[in-house]
Amino acid sequence: MNKSGNGIQILVVDDSPVSRKVLEHALSDEPCTLLFAKSGEEALRFFQEHRPAVVITDWMLPDFSGPELCQRIRSDAQNSYTYLILLTSMTEKDSVVKGLAAGADDYLTKPFDSSELLARIGVGRRIIDLHREIEEKNRLLEEAARTDHLTGLANRRAIEEWANRQLRGAARHGYPFWVVIADLDSFKSVNDNYGHGAGDAVLQRFAEILRENTRASDLSGRLGGDEFLLILTHVDRENIELTLDRLRQQFGSQIFAFNGQKVKVTASFGITGFEGKEAPEIGALVRQADKALYAAKRGGRNQVKVESC
Repeated sequence: MNKSGNGIQILVVDDSPVSRKVLEHALSDEPCTLLFAKSGEEALRFFQEHRPAVVITDWMLPDFSGPELCQRIRSDAQNSYTYLILLTSMTEKDSVVKGLAAGADDYLTKPFDSSELLARIGVGRRIIDLHREIEEKNRLLEEAARTDHLTGLANRRAIEEWANRQLRGAARHGYPFWVVIADLDSFKSVNDNYGHGAGDAVLQRFAEILRENTRASDLSGRLGGDEFLLILTHVDRENIELTLDRLRQQFGSQIFAFNGQKVKVTASFGITGFEGKEAPEIGALVRQADKALYAAKRGGRNQVKVESC
């Protein structure tokens, strides 16, 4: 049963129609969406589907107890925080302690006072808001720890973590996996002649081109300085060099205006790949790509070289 409303979702778990009606009446003016379950199993099913912010559960349920329901909800570490309130007719201290130890945040004894219930839910709202604020800050910190601050691309840590997962997938499913290292040609002269602001603008534009050409199954990131790394998958061997050459040409056609002068910057690319069931270490592939990049630089820059793995 579902009673529509606004605000937070509250799951009420009680097998008694009378108790459910009392709770519905008590919460009728509360800005919330009410869900009703008649058993612990039904409550867990609703919980997985709706992820309510608050659960109000009776102690005695047809299949298992309210404290056990609290314990099973708390055991799922993937959840955002849920505020759990136990309703019980037991007032013994040991029973209350048992309920709180199982993961309940609060409890009310039956028959409860409606204003007290609303006050407890108000406390729950504040705690939920605090947890959500903390979760969002942690998410932003985690994102910052994996992002290059200048370009917004993945940093070395994020690249290595993602690449290792994708490499295992390539070995398991048999699709091509390519590692590409790109390096801007004569980048030091941009900084020396036009300043670090100009150098940053060049790096950011190169990053934009990589981002624009990176599919959901691929990753582009900055290793540091003017060196970038790309992970490309599901590209046939005969097309990989052409794919990177288009990137090379697109970047090489950019015109930057620094100190009243029109400036062009080029990039070199080194590629290596893997296709098979025995995946090499990602570090070995990076070294091979770096070897290919060195060959491109030695060959005159502004070109793409492929190194067999």
